[in-house]
Amino acid sequence: MFVESVVRWLLWSFLLQFELEVFAGSCPLRCVCRSEAKEVICSGKHLNSVPEGFSSDARRLDLSYNKIKTVGRRQFHSLPQLQELDLSDNSISMIEVEAFQGLQSLRTLRIKNNRLKIIPVGVFSGLSSLRFLDLSQNEILVFLDYTFKEMVNLQKLEASENDLVFISQRAFFGLQNLQELNLDRSNLTSIPTEALSQLQNLARLRMLRLTISTLPNNAFRRLHRLRSLQIMNWPTLETIAGNSLNGLNLTSLVISSCNLSTVPYSALRNLVYLKILDLSYNPITVIQGNLLGDLIRLQEFHLAGGSLIRIEPAAFRGLPYFRMLNVTSNQLTTLEESAFHSVGNLQILRLDGNPLACDCRLLWVVRRRLRLNFDGHQPSCTSPDAVRRRVFREFSEKELPKLFTCRPARIMDRKPRDARVEEGSTVLLSCKAEGDPSPSITWISSHKNVVTSTGRIRVLANGTLEVRFAQVQDSGTYQCLASNAAGNESLSFGLYVKEVPRNRTGPSFYTEEGWGEPSNPKAANSSAQIAKPYPFDAKTLIIATTMGFLSFLSSVAICFVFMFFWSQSKGQIKHTATIDFVPRSSMGGGGGDGGDGGRFTMKLI
Repeated sequence: MFVESVVRWLLWSFLLQFELEVFAGSCPLRCVCRSEAKEVICSGKHLNSVPEGFSSDARRLDLSYNKIKTVGRRQFHSLPQLQELDLSDNSISMIEVEAFQGLQSLRTLRIKNNRLKIIPVGVFSGLSSLRFLDLSQNEILVFLDYTFKEMVNLQKLEASENDLVFISQRAFFGLQNLQELNLDRSNLTSIPTEALSQLQNLARLRMLRLTISTLPNNAFRRLHRLRSLQIMNWPTLETIAGNSLNGLNLTSLVISSCNLSTVPYSALRNLVYLKILDLSYNPITVIQGNLLGDLIRLQEFHLAGGSLIRIEPAAFRGLPYFRMLNVTSNQLTTLEESAFHSVGNLQILRLDGNPLACDCRLLWVVRRRLRLNFDGHQPSCTSPDAVRRRVFREFSEKELPKLFTCRPARIMDRKPRDARVEEGSTVLLSCKAEGDPSPSITWISSHKNVVTSTGRIRVLANGTLEVRFAQVQDSGTYQCLASNAAGNESLSFGLYVKEVPRNRTGPSFYTEEGWGEPSNPKAANSSAQIAKPYPFDAKTLIIATTMGFLSFLSSVAICFVFMFFWSQSKGQIKHTATIDFVPRSSMGGGGGDGGDGGRFTMKLI
């Protein structure tokens, strides 16, 4: 048994040595062949064309960083076992049809950083085993129909940094197993929706540095298996249509470094599987309350480097798995506990880079400073002066109740202000409050509804309630509610609107100073008018008649003057005129030769 094992080992060693010597003996000039790994390294050898003489057993061929310009038809047909081919960083501008025919084992093909402008249909014929294709950093203008049709096992296509202006509808036909597609930095001006719909198994799509200004409805239809979508560095993107993400089952969505001014709530509402949402580096100013509740599986929300000034209460309500909030480098002064579904689930909080006001609203954060993970970036106070620049971890438990305090909201003037007005008036009801932090003012209408900042009855920016063109049905009790984190206070106002008599049409308005009237409050009562037999008096009639007579005489005089000067311009005027005539026959014969003519002279006056 021992002798048999030794013989087998010797035989195996001999065969291996023979194979290595054969592989080494087939190495092209200026290339390095590594027998153990069956690699041929021809990188950076100033080659102008693909060399010959490769061993048929080669598994990896590196031709990068050369000066190759053309890849001919069946250029690598003698390498049936080749699994990786690198043609990156050459000057390739032409690849002939069936250039890679015979590479039935090839899994990785890199043609990065060349000068390709177009890829003829059939170039990738025979690459049925290919898993990864890198076409980035070329000058490709268009992907034609069926360009990749035989690459049925391709899983990742890297097509970044080309001059793509158009992707044909069937360009991706045949890529039935493609998992990842990158279309960064191209000249596309719209989403190639029809082309993408061919990729029904696509899981990851990345589109960076494009100049597309809007995401239309159904932009990614049929991509039901897409899990990750990255849209980054689109400086002109301002609009995301409400149904643009319909049909997607994303778990990760990144729309960052764009120009969104609001969170696209309508587009997000159907993404019930979403776990990570990143809207960083957008000029978003507020995260509104109760609008993200449909994202029931959301775990992370990122909005770093934006223009955020407020996160409203209940902003993350209904998100039981929410564990990370990243709002670093914004304009937030506070973050209230009421914004979250449960602060007990929160694990990572990035608040650094914000002008935080360290008062009672942030007390919940400071008390959890040892349990919360600030990701290595401790928040610090900007105000008040007593704690300016102090980071949260520096505070002791004893000083927290003294430093992190608030003053409850208090309405400043509580005297009765009931208003009794007439219909059509404009009423201004002022409600001013003080406190620390500054209270917010909310008005409740007589119908128990919250008054908004728009409409005939609205709340002005300074908290004043304005009722324009008051109606009888506006009568009732209006309640002003001043509130902040430390407490709230309310005050009721009575408004009584009286119906305006029919003989009054001029509007008025009511303020704290009293009633105001328009500059011309004349009322017109058409029903009370009495017809008069003579609408004008005698004096008016005389003046009107005289003016009319004078105007008539002036017109006649002008006509005579004009006729006089016209006649003078025609020379000497004749005062007589001689007229010849033939008398008409007394018989009705038509005036033949029956009578003599006559003549008479007229004197012109």
